[in-house]
This record gives sequence, C-alpha cells and structure tokens, in this order.
Amino acid sequence: MEQRLTDNPQEQDFSMKSILLPLVAIILGCFMVILDTTAMNVALSKLVEDFHTQLPTLQWTVTGYMLAQAAVIPLAGWLSDRFGAKTVFLTSVILFTIGSLLCALPNDPQTLIMFRVIQGLGGGFVLPVAMAYVYRLSPPNKVGQVMGMLGVPILLAPAIGPILSGWLVEYHSWRWIFLINLPVGIISVLFGLWSLPKLATKKLAGLDIPGMILGPLAFAALSYGVNQGAESWTSDKTLTGLIVGGIALIVFIFVELRAKHPLLDLRVFRSVDFSFGIVVQWIVQFSLFGAIFLLPQFLQQGRGYGAFDTGLTLFPQALASACMMPIGGYLFDRIGVRWLVVIGLSLVSGAIFQYSNLDIHTGREDLLLPLIMAGSGMGLMMMPLNSHLINKTPRELVSRVTSLTSAMQQVISSLAVALLVTILTKRIAKLMVEANVPPEALTNQTAGSGAAQASPEQLQQLLALAVDAFDYTFGIMVFVAITGALLGLLLRRGKKNSGESAQADKPEAALEGLHMG
Repeated sequence: MEQRLTDNPQEQDFSMKSILLPLVAIILGCFMVILDTTAMNVALSKLVEDFHTQLPTLQWTVTGYMLAQAAVIPLAGWLSDRFGAKTVFLTSVILFTIGSLLCALPNDPQTLIMFRVIQGLGGGFVLPVAMAYVYRLSPPNKVGQVMGMLGVPILLAPAIGPILSGWLVEYHSWRWIFLINLPVGIISVLFGLWSLPKLATKKLAGLDIPGMILGPLAFAALSYGVNQGAESWTSDKTLTGLIVGGIALIVFIFVELRAKHPLLDLRVFRSVDFSFGIVVQWIVQFSLFGAIFLLPQFLQQGRGYGAFDTGLTLFPQALASACMMPIGGYLFDRIGVRWLVVIGLSLVSGAIFQYSNLDIHTGREDLLLPLIMAGSGMGLMMMPLNSHLINKTPRELVSRVTSLTSAMQQVISSLAVALLVTILTKRIAKLMVEANVPPEALTNQTAGSGAAQASPEQLQQLLALAVDAFDYTFGIMVFVAITGALLGLLLRRGKKNSGESAQADKPEAALEGLHMG
C-alpha cells in the first residue's frame, strides 16, 4: 500500500481524533448531496399539484440534476490537481448550498429545473473529491476504518431521505427539502475552512481540452439514455442518448489513450487487479442500487404505503449499514476485501431471495430480517471495495481513480433502474396476457380520475400480478448478486506497490508522487 502524508512512525501514533474535524466537514457535505438525490423523488407529486403542470415536465428536476452530476464528475480529478482538493471541495459545497437556496424559491417548473442543474453541478464534485481526500488523510494501515466513516452517509442518506422529505412534504412544504441544506452546507464549509488540510497542487503541463469536452458528454449522454430506457428502449430520446454517449465514449477512450496529459488516465486498466475489481464493483453497484430502488416501489405500488411509511419501513436497513460500515473498514485493514465482498454479497443475495417471495400480505415484521441482512451486507463491502480499487491503482495514477469510478457508478446506477423497470413492466404485461386481463384495466387505473377506474375484482387481480412481477424481478437480481459473490472469491489482496519502502524513508517524495483526485 502507498505511503502518503506521513512516515511509518507517525502512522503508529495516528488517532482517529486527529482527523475527526476534517471528517465532519467531508461527511456533512456528502450527506447533504446524497440526501437531496432521494428527497426530490418524494416531492414530485406535490410539485405537480402546486405548479399545475405534468409529471414528465417535473421529472426533469431529477433528470437535469443527475445529468449535471454525470457531466462534471470526470473533471473532479483534474480540477483537484490544478486548484487543490480543499478549494474544489469547499467551492462545490458552496455551489450546492446556493443552489439549494435557489431551489426553494421558484414558482414555476422551468426555473426549478434550472436551479436543480446548478445544484447538480456543485454536487457532482463532492463525492469523488471527498473519497480521494479521505484516502489521503488516512495512513495505509487505517484506510479501511477511515473510509468506512465516509461510507456511513453514503448508505444512510438514501434511507433517511424519504422519511425526512415525506414528513416535510406532508406536514410542511416541499421548499423545506432544500432549505434544510442551508445550515448543513454552512457548517460543512466552516468546518472545512478551519480543519481541512491544504494539500499540494500539481503543476499540470497541458490541458486536455478534447477530454474535457468528450468525457462529460459521454457520461451525461449515456446516463440520460439508460435513464430514458426505463420508459422505452426504442424511443428517440433513449436511442439518441445511447448513440451519442456511445460514440463520445469510444472517441474519448481513443483520445485519452493518446493524450500526453489525459483528463482520465485510462492506463489504470493495465492493472489486472484494478480491472477485475471494478467489474466486481459494477455488479455490487447494480445489486445494491437495484435493491434500494425496487423494494420501495413494491411497498408503494404493491402494498399501498406512502413515502413516509416506506421510509420508516426501510430504516432498519440503513441502521444496519451504519453499524456494519466501521466493522467492514476495520476488517478490510486486516484481511483485505475478498471475504468482505463474498460475505456481503451473500447476505444481500439472501435478502433479495426473501424479497422474491413477497406477497400482498407482507408486512413490516416480515421485512425486518432481510432488511437487516441487506444493510449489513452493504455496510461490510461497499467502502472496502472502493478502498481496494484505490490500493490497486499504480502510484502515479491515483489522483484520477475516484473520478473514473464515480462516473461509471453514475451510469451503472441509471442502468440498474432502467433494466429493472423494463423487466418489471414486461413481466406484468406478460402475466396480464396469460391471465386474460385487458390492458385497459391497467391503463384506467394509472390514468387516475380522468378515466374509468378498474373494478374491485380487476384491482385485486392487477395487484396479484404486480406482486408476481416484483417476485420475478427480485429473482433475477438474486442471480446477479450470487455471480458477484463468486467473482469476489477471485479478488486478491496483493502486495504493496513497488517502491513503497523506498518512498517511506522520504515523506516529501511520497507527497510529490501522490496528488489529490
């Protein structure tokens, strides 16, 4: 593992208290950004009512935010090298906080969409820079424990988001979803100005302008394409996003491999351990994000839960993740990532298998055990796998890895939702044909008061078919998670990077060789 800010004697004296204040600044910034990603989904129905507009229009408050994030993530590493990680992190938190204030003000959807894009531009930088920052703050033998602390908001925020936002929307105003970010952002900035160490910048010999254009275009277009795929994989929007994104990605790869000073140095894929590890990470991301997305849909569509009740039901999963995250970090420092991924994905597989046996009578008590299993599995393996990828990166390429992995995770998350929605809807359509249920029954039910409602018998039949479709979709996810667990057996802990012992005697050389991303 790589020598970073301190030499070995200093590492022995390391105490978590010494980086507690910087961690507070970083964790608050990450928590705020991730929380807002899930909170907006709950408010859409209320916004449709308040703005007197249609859901497809307001859906752009989510899509625009996501595309803005995907576009700027590839730039995070270069900007950190050029201007310093502290400057980039604090600037991004300030931009996100200002965007949150602006988002609380509009009275029309177009203005809200524009301000959400501003939010996304700030939020896109936060997580990749934070991950690299925390990695730099921690000594090699404590990477897992420190990164585990950062992982808590990553898994806790998506679960708390629906609870908090559902309560605010139902009992107060949707504007408070954004206003609550203001004190969090201000505290994060103040703690950051006071406690974040100023890491050295790197003199960059060249500016990769083609990469700066093609990278954001590729990841934003691909994210948009797969996001639209949830509605139709053959629509003009989906095909345009996938084609433009695919062509931009191919050209981007070609340009980056030939550039003297690439935006994202793809030579990192020459490391077999890194390449294999990132494939496993994609499977983990698909399994985790798929489960996080699909179960709330079942609770709301199959069981009729509101957003607030859904959030309360899912909270044990977040609590289990928060409890297991430090344990996962502690174990990573001692046994590596292999068995954490195997055990973690085995727990997630077991939880999803239980989800595949849900029915219309499933209650909160029936979900308690699988939710704890899923949360524990997530907590055990998520941040250790990120730490493993950074550890497997050649020394001179460390600065850009968090930008690369974060950008790909954005695409994988969108792909997970799109594919699962496709599988679910096609399964419902097939079951309706087999059960001789007319398509108008589903159309009338989803159309609302503007159409004739389905009869009580048809509603019961539709509900039963929907539950069967959810079970089928969860069943497919079981195989994906098991595949990831089996591949996890092949992950290697590996040896320290060559030259590390030599660098250990020269802390200043280590600082020169490693820079923030």
